[in-house]
Amino acid sequence: LPGFHQFEWQPPLRNVSTSCSVGIINGLSGWTSSLDDSPAETITRRFRYDVAIVSALKDLEEDIMEGLRENEMEDSNCTLGFSVLIKESCDGMGDVSEKHGGGPLVPEKAVRFSFTIMSVSIKAEGEKDKVIFTEPKPNSELSCKPLSLMFVDESDHETLTAIMSPIIAERDAMKESRLIVSIGGLPRSFRIHFRGTGYDEKMVREMEGLEASGSMYICTLCDSSRAEASENMVLHSITRSHAENLERYEIWRANPFSESVDELRDRVKGVSAKAFMETHPTLDALHCEIGIATEFYKIFQDEIGEVYQKVNPSREERRGWRAALDKQLRKSMKLKPVMRMNGNYARRLMSLEAVELVCELVPTEGRREALRELMRLYLQMKPVWRATCPTKECPDQLCRYSFNSQRFAELLSSSFKYRYNKKITNYLHKTLAHVPEIIERDGSIGAWASEGNESANKLFRRF
Repeated sequence: LPGFHQFEWQPPLRNVSTSCSVGIINGLSGWTSSLDDSPAETITRRFRYDVAIVSALKDLEEDIMEGLRENEMEDSNCTLGFSVLIKESCDGMGDVSEKHGGGPLVPEKAVRFSFTIMSVSIKAEGEKDKVIFTEPKPNSELSCKPLSLMFVDESDHETLTAIMSPIIAERDAMKESRLIVSIGGLPRSFRIHFRGTGYDEKMVREMEGLEASGSMYICTLCDSSRAEASENMVLHSITRSHAENLERYEIWRANPFSESVDELRDRVKGVSAKAFMETHPTLDALHCEIGIATEFYKIFQDEIGEVYQKVNPSREERRGWRAALDKQLRKSMKLKPVMRMNGNYARRLMSLEAVELVCELVPTEGRREALRELMRLYLQMKPVWRATCPTKECPDQLCRYSFNSQRFAELLSSSFKYRYNKKITNYLHKTLAHVPEIIERDGSIGAWASEGNESANKLFRRF
């Protein structure tokens, strides 16, 4: 566990003690005043961030040494110039009330923050970085190290920012300093790079000060409005950033041009709170899959009820279509309806098998063909943003991605115009518009997903 290994920082971290043997601490340490709603000593537990990183690095000691040997960079000359790339994940968990316990009163919601060491590389003289370790299972709960557990509702912005602030302070201090830790018997110097990518859209918006998911500013990566995104589904580029969000918040706060609320909001594109944590602008593969499946589930119901030729069907009619869809999926695929869409249901629903079953309930052949085509295109696109390394795992689909997303968008705006006139869902927009650019920049989307953290949630639930 963190707190066992010796290490030092050069220069020493600002406002962080130099002691190395720090185990589990009260999550509020490093935070000055007190919280009065819940007893402060029960609300959160965490490791000190640098101590946790050292522990995770020491777990990888053998892998790092092996990487050095494979690159003929044995021992003595290689003590400087290591870089560690870290994926950060954070997720709120709904109901975690005790089933029958008489513990202290804490909010019945929890938030977990964890990190994964994605790669370790070394800069040899005059060469570019050589990667000596890459995490083979970046989405496993085994590689995902818990940093902080808090009993707080992720929607409670004030408490969340208060509890996260010591972590953010430690993280900022680490960016400016080098870690010296013994690996393979020699002290080696590491620079730490953080990428916050394991967040669902709700959490990203919360951390980056954007309006909630239903906002007309549909995207956490670009400034597009919902109507624009439905007109032009494919051609957008990533423009948002943490620094820009901070600048925009200042404009929102100060209103330097004395504009009306609407003009001001348009100027800052929906930034209306102070961004308190830097996230890496990307798309979360797990929530993307869930978001799109939710949408297809609704499309299936609409097609069973032939909504494209109706005006405002009643709730009763809609309920009937949903019942028919659920019954069909249950009968033939043993797929039980779920209260809230989850990853497993999404993966089974988004298949050619499911679409064929839906087609049995769709009256006209033209509409059936449109549905099949939509699903075929989706299944061509999905591996690209799901794969840990798309250039190796699905190079052909990667090459065809832009073409497929263009075709998918054309289908939505012609055959499915009744649903996508002036509106589109957040994840559909990201999937169609931003995937190739993110992959070109980061090499992968799937590897950086929140999945490891999400699957560790259920382990935490048991505790």
